[in-house]
Amino acid sequence: MREFDDRFFSGATHTNIRLEEEERLMKSLAPQYGYPYINLNGIAISPKALMIITEEDARAAKIVGFEIKNKHLSVAIRNPNNPATKTIIDKLNEDWKLSIFLCSEDSLEHGWDRYNDQRQTTAVKKGILDIDPETIDYLKQNLTKAEDVATKIKDVRSLNTARRVSDTLEILFAGALGLKASDIHIEPDENGVRIRYRLDGVLHDVVDLEPKIYSRLSSRLKLLSGLRLNVQAEAQDGRFTFTLSEREIEVRVSVIPGAEGESYVMRLLDPGVASFDMEQLGLNTALHDVMSAELERPNGMIITTGPTGSGKTTALYAFLRSAHSPEVKIITIEDPVEYKVDDIVQTQVEGDYTFASGLRAVLRQDPDIIMVGEIRDREVAETAVHAAQTGHLVFSTLHTNSAVGAFPRLIDLGVDYRLVGSAVNIILGQRLVRILCEHCKQKKIATFEEQTLIEKVVAGHPLSPTIPDELNIYEPKPDGCPECNLTGFKGRQGVFEAIKMDKAVEEAVMRDPREHIIQEAARPQGIPTMAEDGVAKVLQGITSLSELERVVDLRNPRGAAKKPEAEEDSDFSSHVV
Repeated sequence: MREFDDRFFSGATHTNIRLEEEERLMKSLAPQYGYPYINLNGIAISPKALMIITEEDARAAKIVGFEIKNKHLSVAIRNPNNPATKTIIDKLNEDWKLSIFLCSEDSLEHGWDRYNDQRQTTAVKKGILDIDPETIDYLKQNLTKAEDVATKIKDVRSLNTARRVSDTLEILFAGALGLKASDIHIEPDENGVRIRYRLDGVLHDVVDLEPKIYSRLSSRLKLLSGLRLNVQAEAQDGRFTFTLSEREIEVRVSVIPGAEGESYVMRLLDPGVASFDMEQLGLNTALHDVMSAELERPNGMIITTGPTGSGKTTALYAFLRSAHSPEVKIITIEDPVEYKVDDIVQTQVEGDYTFASGLRAVLRQDPDIIMVGEIRDREVAETAVHAAQTGHLVFSTLHTNSAVGAFPRLIDLGVDYRLVGSAVNIILGQRLVRILCEHCKQKKIATFEEQTLIEKVVAGHPLSPTIPDELNIYEPKPDGCPECNLTGFKGRQGVFEAIKMDKAVEEAVMRDPREHIIQEAARPQGIPTMAEDGVAKVLQGITSLSELERVVDLRNPRGAAKKPEAEEDSDFSSHVV
């Protein structure tokens, strides 16, 4: 291969050459020199990775570290044949497993600007970019209620500003982990700064902070997350990790501008909380048997559907673990990789590595099972269908309201309706409901309206549970108890439905893919709908009727009157593209 000629870039830094031209040039040259291309603008640069190389060495060698995970360090360089670059790479290789990317001068400048962010913190106590995992672990044991977190944060108000910011962050993270919160929300408004936790899918107020501490807190979070300090009018995304009790907690940070200041949402990805066991998903007996059989099939598509936060990813991970064996190779394409799963090759969408390009690349890796995080467009849908038809078992998700809604959605995305039957094995729909606290849930006699609603829903249930004249159901205790953080609920469980691809469903999809037609064709499969599965869980005392109604529409169950026969038989093929 010819020598890397730095003259290609001699004019790239002149003001009369647009930055886009340099990016295009680097993007085209990167494959020639055997390195992936990266544009660091918009990438969350890890402060820890950045500081592995001193600023003086980084500028001299035209290199920047931008991501670190365990002993794996990702660096971006401009010229692989630069002697100074080679020298520092050789030195880094002694201690790190390197991933090397090719980037533009502008990307390097963006990375080097982060050193300035670090210098802005020199007046603050050493360790500003770190939060102390030992302190968080200690606090976590004692912060078991939202009130505990609020009290502890108020206790540190008398500290100096730098120490107070560090302590406030540690308390917020410790409280979130102690209460098993999935997200921390920081929302400035005209009266102050509201802190909220999302517990079991529902937001709870924790404490209000004074505006004067908010700017310091915001800067600290940006430094931790590798975000740009001087950008306040744009959305930014970043991340950082810390080790807690020998497990790695990853924090995904999202920032958006607002009228009173930037709003932060921090998603805590704690592998100690996630459950990837199919037995713990809450599948009813009929669906569990169906899924166990489907996971033994060698090819086809298994799709889960539902809105954001409905547990689709957790379900897919559980199915992957159940399908895994030493004889099969599993590769995932995710955005982002939320949890690490042993013995599975997990890849993450980033830059030019999209779901579509990633899926094409993965197919060349000789996988048996592929997980595509989400089917978003026609290219991904068609490639996934092709993979399912050529000997691969493909897992993926779709954003639809129900399992049956996935069929017209696939057709809408451009999948040939004649191929759906041969590609799709089963489609699941799901939601998450909160589980009643076993220590304080209260039994009550269902009202006439509640009993009527329950009877209407179970009329379509394949097993038709018997409803007594005087029906007892459970509801949360209004003030909860210490075991459930005074909420009345503890944990969440899925409510599910599914439609298998059998001959009747395939004919319905080809003849008339309207949802009620496909739903009726699937009725003989004997799998409860989400409403029916949810009501069964209400009758078992797992959740309350009001909680189920919060996430599932119970007003139009399939036990209701059927569509007129003439409407069912109407030919819809003329509408199918």
